Amino acid sequence: MRSVVKRTARAILLDEEDRMVLIKRTKPGSPPYWITPGGGVEPEDTTVVEALRREVFEELGGKIGRPVPAFVDTVPEPGGVKIQHFFACRLESMDPALRHGPEVDEPNGEYDIVRVPFTPSGLASVGLVPAGLAAYLRANVEGIHTLLAGDLG
Repeated sequence: MRSVVKRTARAILLDEEDRMVLIKRTKPGSPPYWITPGGGVEPEDTTVVEALRREVFEELGGKIGRPVPAFVDTVPEPGGVKIQHFFACRLESMDPALRHGPEVDEPNGEYDIVRVPFTPSGLASVGLVPAGLAAYLRANVEGIHTLLAGDLG
């Protein structure tokens, strides 16, 4: 078994109008791409969900409802693999004025908060990465909604 060298927590984040909240990343000299809010699990995070809540607050000034595991992506990295945990959750509140952290304080390019319809065509309208997540979401819009229905237990 390969060694896990990094873990991330990322939000499949839907707002009250069933739009997906994403970050459009534009780096100098590169075409833009779209990512879900989230980032690395830090040593001070006691759980992956705690890391998720911290990252959403840092990147969006946002608070989320109950996160539900929805997708896992395994990416080869030097010395092992990076595991990306994606959680379906609802946006409870957001104040971009509260954003902080390296993405905001020392940006490498632009980090724009965008919302796209959470439909197969809405998801296909942006260059969402990783590609495996984009394909999974386009095929499972209804499934994500059932994860957020609140009757899982």
